[in-house]
Amino acid sequence: MSVILRCTAYIAAGYTLLVLAVFLLQRSLIYHPDKERPTKAQLSAIGLQYWPQAEGYQGLVSATAPQSAIGTAIVFHGNAGSAWHRDYYVKALEPMGYRVILMEYPGYGGRDGKLTEADLIADGLKGISTARTEFDDPIFLIGESMGCGVAAAVASESSSSLAGLLLITPWDSLAAVAQSHFWYLPAAWLVRDRFDSVTYLQGFDRPVAVGVAEKDNVIPSRHALNLYSALTGPKKLWSFKNAGHNDWPNHPTASWWKEAMAYIASGHMVSGKQ
Repeated sequence: MSVILRCTAYIAAGYTLLVLAVFLLQRSLIYHPDKERPTKAQLSAIGLQYWPQAEGYQGLVSATAPQSAIGTAIVFHGNAGSAWHRDYYVKALEPMGYRVILMEYPGYGGRDGKLTEADLIADGLKGISTARTEFDDPIFLIGESMGCGVAAAVASESSSSLAGLLLITPWDSLAAVAQSHFWYLPAAWLVRDRFDSVTYLQGFDRPVAVGVAEKDNVIPSRHALNLYSALTGPKKLWSFKNAGHNDWPNHPTASWWKEAMAYIASGHMVSGKQ
């Protein structure tokens, strides 16, 4: 065998091993959970408590949540950490009169369960069902980063129960984002948890607000814009200039919070849908 053929064979073998490793390890690349369950003391320090109860909890809710809320905002967070790290949603939305539930994923925050697209969606649907049983007010879904994929999937299966949807730094599909980062691999074909938000939201007819970080290098903004373009129902875009994936304006006084929530509530106010 010539030197050229031998080198080619080595390169091909190495590339094959790389593809195999990415395929087998992909979920460890996607999901980065904080597996520790937050203590009651930790939650109390930031004004949160388990929901709907401590044993077998599904999420977290503010200890000062309004008894008579104008709506329940159910939040699906990004792929790292856990729900109790996202209390900025409570700080922004509770003063507006919303009850905020920070949903926790299976495998995160001390919860049992598998880290797969199917399991996250099934658990999210269970959370929606629990909220509908417990509360009478309109339900709004909010997703951030990977949570947008979960929220989109849950919305597609429970649209009649929802008043609106807010997606912050979303993607069109995880497969498309994977291909953007791993351009030298057939990444779009390797991804098992595809979180195809474009497909999930086909025909979704409730108002959708989309927040895009212009300098996002984790989920490049073109993926959010692709999703926005594909939406066929009521929609509105907020563009966060000079913001990256993790520094979009999440502080409670940012004006866009009220604008976006007013927009996704508009369908409920006009049509009376719940």
